Amino acid sequence: MLLHISDPHFGTERPEVVDALLRLAGQLQPERVILSGDITQRARAAQFAAAREFVDALPAPALVIPGNHDIPLFNLWARLVSPYAGFRCAFGPALECEWSTPQWLVIALNTTRWWRHKDGEVSGSQCRRVAQRLRQAAPGQVRVVVTHQPLLAIRENDVANLLHGHAQVAPAWTEAGADLLLGGHIHLPYVRPLRKAYPQLSRESHVVQAGTAVSRRVRGDVPNSVNVLRREGAADCVVERWDYDSAEGRFMLHGRHALPVSR
Repeated sequence: MLLHISDPHFGTERPEVVDALLRLAGQLQPERVILSGDITQRARAAQFAAAREFVDALPAPALVIPGNHDIPLFNLWARLVSPYAGFRCAFGPALECEWSTPQWLVIALNTTRWWRHKDGEVSGSQCRRVAQRLRQAAPGQVRVVVTHQPLLAIRENDVANLLHGHAQVAPAWTEAGADLLLGGHIHLPYVRPLRKAYPQLSRESHVVQAGTAVSRRVRGDVPNSVNVLRREGAADCVVERWDYDSAEGRFMLHGRHALPVSR
């Protein structure tokens, strides 16, 4: 089981939601936690320290990638010379990571660029490297690619937030074997089949977006939320959305998507 957390924006966190999320993680006992970017609000040392304290309190190791908010915005010199210094101090030198078991292959990419304000992009070398790794996956693995910015939008006003290169990499990775394409950035949780946008694909994958996990910067009436990924049998993966319920003071199951894994 995997716990997918995105956009906690430490510096704007709600303490009661942080506590509730740690309780949920303790209850679920995931094998790994995926943090898909925007760990902090303004890439400040205190915010990274709070995020590190949160990660250390989780019951499983975390796979962490930066988001656009994890690069200094106002300190232009730091943004130019050492944009990831704070992130690396908190989480180590790697900006990308991979994790593999007989059931899962998770490839998490850095899609931020210091010269972009909030947009992200995937380079040609990243696209090729991920596709090659996906083709090397074992038959029993659910193959997961993680980016910060989304690869598919469901609302017109989110099209501008799509990852640069999405029209090339999403089909390429799907054809190479990707099952799930995880992201965040827009604070809107949803699960959508990629083939609706790319009907020419020979196989199916699903875009899985997470909301903001613990920040007060929620989107409209969408509450804080996280995703849980489970294996059910040899041929299926289940994606659960868990929302924070203010009245109950805890995360509660909102819905489930059973996704067939095609090989």
